[in-house]
Amino acid sequence: MFNNSSKIMFSMILITGTMITVSANSWIGAWMGLEINLLSFIPLMSDSNNLMSTEASLKYFLTQALASSVLLFAIILFLMENNLFINLNKNFSGLMILSALLLKSGTAPFHFWFPNVMEGLSWINSLILMTWQKIAPLMLISYIPMKFMMMICIILSSIIGSLGGLNQTSLRKLMAYSSINHLGWMISAMFSSENLWIIYFLFYSFLSMNLIMFFNMWNLFHINQLFSMFTNSMILKFSWFLNLLSLGGLPPFLGFIPKWLVIQMLSINSQMFLMTLLTTMTLITLFFYLRLCFAAFMLSYPEPNWMEFSLFSNKMSVVSLSFTYFSSFGLIWISLIYFMI
Repeated sequence: MFNNSSKIMFSMILITGTMITVSANSWIGAWMGLEINLLSFIPLMSDSNNLMSTEASLKYFLTQALASSVLLFAIILFLMENNLFINLNKNFSGLMILSALLLKSGTAPFHFWFPNVMEGLSWINSLILMTWQKIAPLMLISYIPMKFMMMICIILSSIIGSLGGLNQTSLRKLMAYSSINHLGWMISAMFSSENLWIIYFLFYSFLSMNLIMFFNMWNLFHINQLFSMFTNSMILKFSWFLNLLSLGGLPPFLGFIPKWLVIQMLSINSQMFLMTLLTTMTLITLFFYLRLCFAAFMLSYPEPNWMEFSLFSNKMSVVSLSFTYFSSFGLIWISLIYFMI
């Protein structure tokens, strides 16, 4: 991705656009940052080796341009209400701003473009779309106190993100629906504090980066490739599937920590229905993660070869295994440090 200078330049502009949005003190400034971020990500999506990248970049551009135009129109309405004292319904402009931001982040029920765009991207661009491109819209969503609309989005995101991944064979679409499910958790974390959803987002970004590093290193794009992979090295096989279970939020692993915090917050605020729904839908996502793991471990079982030293010749393998260690045993270490403090 970073072989030519134009990619580096557009990556810097991408980061700058997000920083402008996060640090803006007006809605127009936030909109400008979102536009800079959008127009710099389009050239990064284009890939001569991937025939679907042009289609994906066009879908992404049209969807984001629609969201940006709705956002700008809603901002103008909002300014007319406050500065020109025109009697308009303030909830209407707030609802339009929230809907445009939800469309930009890919939250249900505005998720229709997200799995299709993910399917046409490389793994590095998919990681950017799943993590970095969500920072600015989520930060702006946290400023809008429309709890009823956000509650609907949480319920739909958790249901669609879990049920949508059940019949998928593409790993990129699987990660897309997993991201939609995690977005439901992040928006529910916004109900309590500014910091909780950021903590959840950081954990999610680390676990997604760890998994996508494996996918990119072995050029994995479909589920059937997993069953014939890693037959020579049980270490890589175990480490990859432990990362998958950690992203799903299985309790012994690191991915359970942000879910634990959100569940605790929801129970303190007596939002039992939301907590039960989120937990139940996460169990469905864990079901299709566990289905992958059972199939790979039970159907393709070579002679165990734990001492496979050739995998350590690749530096990326060493980095991935060290990240897997944090993903697998991070909950234990964080709990020990917390109780020691």
